[in-house]
Amino acid sequence: MEPKIEQGVSLRLLTTLKAGGKAERFCRVSTSSQLAGAAQKTHANDWPTTILGWGSNMLPSDYGVPGLVIWNQSKRIAVARSGEVLADTGCAFQELFLKTAQAGLRGLEFAVGIPGSLGGALVSNAGAYRSNVSEFITRLEVVSDGERKWVSPDELEFSYRDSILRRSDPPKLVVLKVEMKLPQGDPKTNYDEAREYQRQRISKQPPPASAGSFFKNVLNAELAQTLPGLTDGMRKAGVVPAGFLIEAAGLKGFRMGGAMQGARHANFILNVGNATAFEIRRLATHTKRVVMDKFQVELDEEVLYLGDWSRFVEG
Repeated sequence: MEPKIEQGVSLRLLTTLKAGGKAERFCRVSTSSQLAGAAQKTHANDWPTTILGWGSNMLPSDYGVPGLVIWNQSKRIAVARSGEVLADTGCAFQELFLKTAQAGLRGLEFAVGIPGSLGGALVSNAGAYRSNVSEFITRLEVVSDGERKWVSPDELEFSYRDSILRRSDPPKLVVLKVEMKLPQGDPKTNYDEAREYQRQRISKQPPPASAGSFFKNVLNAELAQTLPGLTDGMRKAGVVPAGFLIEAAGLKGFRMGGAMQGARHANFILNVGNATAFEIRRLATHTKRVVMDKFQVELDEEVLYLGDWSRFVEG
């Protein structure tokens, strides 16, 4: 059955930051075939297209999101003990880890505690602890400019916390399914590793509404050598955590309106007072400015700003 298209649906409660306006058009899909049909319809009508999964890495404008927002709830996962995995992009990224681990496969342990869907993980090439989701992908089923087909992962131009889907003017491309190949692993070792990652996340991540890490870590080998307090591993990799820079700039716990830079983990922006999307982005802009002034490096958001920001004023 073709999904119903609604008008003016609020997106605030469908995002983990609990902020933002309405979708001009909105539909919910529960299968990859429905997702393909919705994608083909929006491409045929030349509507701007936004795919919403668990809403964990995006901030819709207070003035709404034009075009069609497709809420992707397609969740099928098929796992073979030989390592082949086929998953709908609406499935929970953490659920994908659990099913692969149960089959004796390893590689996705870092997914534990990452809120969001597999599709959302693809957009920003999600990863942690020196792993990325893209390294395991063999091919993807997509709707590209109205055509349903399988493509190589090269088509998505994956790089550190980035893909072609994050571009300011992205192609007409909707990912339906992902095919992966995972190596064999020892289940106990896999679960122990995942539990340790989960423990670390729980100790660092605050409970209020957030999008997880708001900014990407900084890849700057020269800066990494000059900062006291970094681990030897970070210095060797030339990676400076964004939270380290934000805390060093004196912004840990800093608040603007209903938005606050995390007091437990500085790279979280929290909605602690019914913040608007504009308030959250103003705090992000302020944080970027202060870090630039102190360290001469520009923080780059992991969070995507969706919709109409033409009336946003930095403040």
